[in-house]
Amino acid sequence: MKKFALGFVIGLLFAGLVLLIIGAAAMRFGTERPPTVADRSTLVLHLEGELPEQPQVTLPIPFLEDQQPMTVVETWHLLRKAAADSRIKALVLEPRELNVGWAKLEELRGSILAFKKTGKPVYAYLRGAGTKEYYVATAADRVFMSPEDELDVKGLRAELMFVKGTLDKLGVGLEFEHVGKYKDAPDMFTRTTPTPETLEVENQILDQYFGDIVAVIAEGRKKQPEAVKTLIDDGPFVGKSALDGGLVDALLYEDEMYSQLKDVAKLDSIKKIGERDYSKVEVAGVDGKTKIAFIVGQGEITRGRTNDSVGNDGITASGMVKLMRQVKEDASIKGVILRIDSPGGDGIASDDILHEAKLLSAKKPVVVSMSDLAASGGYFIAMTGDPVVAYPNTLTGSIGVFFGKVNLKGLFDKVGIATQTLKRGRFSDIDSTTAPLNDEQRAKLRREIETFYKGFVERVAAGRKQPYDKMESLAQGRVWLGAQAKQNGLVDELGGLDRAIEMVRDRAKISSSEKIVLVTYPPKRTVWDVLFNRSDETSQMEAHLRPFIGRLPLRALSHGGILRLMPFTIDVK
Repeated sequence: MKKFALGFVIGLLFAGLVLLIIGAAAMRFGTERPPTVADRSTLVLHLEGELPEQPQVTLPIPFLEDQQPMTVVETWHLLRKAAADSRIKALVLEPRELNVGWAKLEELRGSILAFKKTGKPVYAYLRGAGTKEYYVATAADRVFMSPEDELDVKGLRAELMFVKGTLDKLGVGLEFEHVGKYKDAPDMFTRTTPTPETLEVENQILDQYFGDIVAVIAEGRKKQPEAVKTLIDDGPFVGKSALDGGLVDALLYEDEMYSQLKDVAKLDSIKKIGERDYSKVEVAGVDGKTKIAFIVGQGEITRGRTNDSVGNDGITASGMVKLMRQVKEDASIKGVILRIDSPGGDGIASDDILHEAKLLSAKKPVVVSMSDLAASGGYFIAMTGDPVVAYPNTLTGSIGVFFGKVNLKGLFDKVGIATQTLKRGRFSDIDSTTAPLNDEQRAKLRREIETFYKGFVERVAAGRKQPYDKMESLAQGRVWLGAQAKQNGLVDELGGLDRAIEMVRDRAKISSSEKIVLVTYPPKRTVWDVLFNRSDETSQMEAHLRPFIGRLPLRALSHGGILRLMPFTIDVK
């Protein structure tokens, strides 16, 4: 009892100290004036790690705040603002260890190219760069690296993981039923090699990604595509070989690069401002008063709890419905961009979100913008009947469903655990973890998921205004890239944020001369949300496990039910 009391007191003191520190930081930095921008400044854009769609938690503590990645729309707005700011005379890109998909890379590179149209010089400085970093850097006027550094551009590879052998050794079985010959999400648990259908899609994806990389390098470095392919076969490159191959313009140290920039831009001195400071600066004439809602759906789709808000741990039906209702009832919002970056998840949750999205669409002009991934349930929630815009490299489609359960009987036998099931109802043990599915149960499940699949295709056919048979032929759980989806009528336009905004303007009858402002939903969360939202404990633990489990759909699988989930995790490097 004494130990408990002592622990309780220590806990209170620690919590009080944390709150005091946070409160002091909030008071100090909450009243801090925005940074000033010196005349003839150089914006330095550090691009490192993730580029999320959804705002991260706001922590008013400098060393923590600086670690928070900027979102896609924040980066887009930053470059748009810098292009219009007469005080910004140059842009320096420093891409490093980017952990983003190929569609977001298209958005990022496109934003840089839009900035270049101002005529302001754009330089890129590479450190240990790989293909993704170099992809972005090719948008610059000139590309630099140090003499001894390596440029790790050597092509692409896709790696598939199969864990059935490990599960067999443990005595664990995973049993699945699915509809669609490409809906092979369970294959990593039930097979040791990929199916021909999986190989077909994976090779198709690799071909397009690689073709895009070759085209981008050829355009940025003024080379012929065949010459670029030959060059890539000789990668990676160290210092002089990168220079000799024309992949970089000079081998310089960073200070030497800035010295060259000073001369080219005719600057008296280099006055740097980083993206963090510049994001806090307001530039007159960039944003207007006309509001367009930017609703972000990022991550796996689950049902969530009734009182869930939208956090950084995926899409919950309850949270998304609340956001959409909030936007629907806000008279100041003139149009909506529904931004999706999701592999799908729970089928019922997806249906709830789509229902609310249709109600929103009935009241306000909506355009759907797809990011890296809008597959299965992520594609399903886009089927409002509104225009859909995707990047050429967006992974989309995967129209199919499956059901799965874990069978632990073999493991229990190995460790000496005995179970006995008592039941009332013929199928009451259909989801039992202590026995395999029998033929009657499989037939029952098959009927259920075929009903779900038919409903999925019907929603797609209605949303795309196409015949059921045509959409069903494109379904089968197959993942398409945005360029193919456009050809097949699964999306309407190819493009990014700028194109989505143009489409919303047109639908909302907002003139091209009228300034708009994007209002992000959900907004940034505060530190109080982190402290008092228990769901963050789950997301933090999952974040710690990610290096070991990769991107397995643990959240969606753990909730059970019939899933509309992308058939495999694609990790192209």
